[in-house]
Amino acid sequence: MAGSGAPEVSPAVLPVRLAISGRHHRQLAQHLFPGDGNEAVAFALCGRARRSDLELLVVHDVVPIPHEVCRVRTPHNVAWPGVAMEPVLERAAARGLAVVKVHSHPTGYEWFSTTDDVAEREMFPSVFAWLDTDAPLASLIMLPDGRLVGRAVLEGGGGQPLDGIRVVGDDFQFFQYGHEMSEGVVPDHALRVAQTFGERTYQLLRRLRIGVVGASGTGSIVIEQLARNCVGELVVVDPDAVEDKNLNRILNSTAMDAADRANKAKVQARAVSAMQLGTRVHTFGTDLLDRGVIEALSTCDVLFGCMDSVDGRHVLNKLASTYVIPLIDIGVRLDADGNGGIDSIWLAVHTVQPGGSSLLSRRVYSQEDLQAAFLRRTDPRAYEQQRKLGYVKGVMVDRPAVISVNMEAASAAVNEFLARVHPYRVAPNGRFAVRRICLSDPEASEALGDGEPCRAMARVVGLGDEEPLLGLPMLGR
Repeated sequence: MAGSGAPEVSPAVLPVRLAISGRHHRQLAQHLFPGDGNEAVAFALCGRARRSDLELLVVHDVVPIPHEVCRVRTPHNVAWPGVAMEPVLERAAARGLAVVKVHSHPTGYEWFSTTDDVAEREMFPSVFAWLDTDAPLASLIMLPDGRLVGRAVLEGGGGQPLDGIRVVGDDFQFFQYGHEMSEGVVPDHALRVAQTFGERTYQLLRRLRIGVVGASGTGSIVIEQLARNCVGELVVVDPDAVEDKNLNRILNSTAMDAADRANKAKVQARAVSAMQLGTRVHTFGTDLLDRGVIEALSTCDVLFGCMDSVDGRHVLNKLASTYVIPLIDIGVRLDADGNGGIDSIWLAVHTVQPGGSSLLSRRVYSQEDLQAAFLRRTDPRAYEQQRKLGYVKGVMVDRPAVISVNMEAASAAVNEFLARVHPYRVAPNGRFAVRRICLSDPEASEALGDGEPCRAMARVVGLGDEEPLLGLPMLGR
């Protein structure tokens, strides 16, 4: 059940955010604006992430209320029979999902009307009773340009504006983020960021929480660039310690760190703290497959994958789908001939959106690779026996890595993120779901669109905190 076993929290004081995929956002827009100029209504079934500092609603499915069953549809009002909601409530109760009301304002009025207030005071008490929950629900308004505004709805009545609404499509859209920020206050160290991307984007960056999994060759560079672009919070995950062999490519690492076996994530946190640019860093010196790590990453607004492991990539992709978070995955492959020559240098930046194609469906790894990786994790002895017999391929290949190549890959990934929060390309972002950059043969480089949706990942979009987390027994309570 979504949200089962959730910690005790007080919905009256916690900020509430909502995340929706680009596919569901488009589905809502098509239904809510059929072209007749009248209001329409739909409901979203949502999973949850209930944390000590945040209530998160993530859209799993959209259920439109057919236009023809509505009793009233005018430019200023919509009403429907209660019986039309029963299938919605039955589905939500059966799966432990939350219910969010979404209706349109064709006139462009940007907040809830008195009519909306009255209607919701009548509707939501019965919804809370049906779902048998005291956790917050929400109500959204879609405007003609696709913007969303909304408010939390509490069991006892009332509620505050949503702390943020994230739409994860080809562009990453963030509505109501920064509504508490002081406009016009840009510190000296951020002037160039604001001049380049605009003050609004700067204020948004200050409100974002970004997860970076892997703090080594590419990860340390991503962290450096995000911090110097004034991102508000970073969640950095890496279980490994700095070694001498890392010093040629991990930013801010020192020989003393290698001698002390300092954790890579903590080394990056130390460097960001020394910058004094206002970025807060939360570090996890543990493996990705840790419940605390998954819970922390689930509240992020964007994820960067900076690791080589197949199982790590798969888990991060599944987490991004489950909690409706955009994922940017970075891959580097440098093949040297061992005699001072280079066969090829390839960089790959994959931007993954929930409900679209996945790293698995894009063949970044295969199902066989994934099975081998999990076997190596859960039963190393059996894995080694299978490998020697030729039944599985090796999953750990120590390829050469140099900082100039990693810099190129990390910069491409951060610029991809910036292009999607502040579109600046001539071509639409949808054409750049996959970017393969060949440094040894630039003409072989290519950019591709999203491709067919991944069926496996589509099933978990917006499910939130089902037990065990991500469907993995090792992440159960």
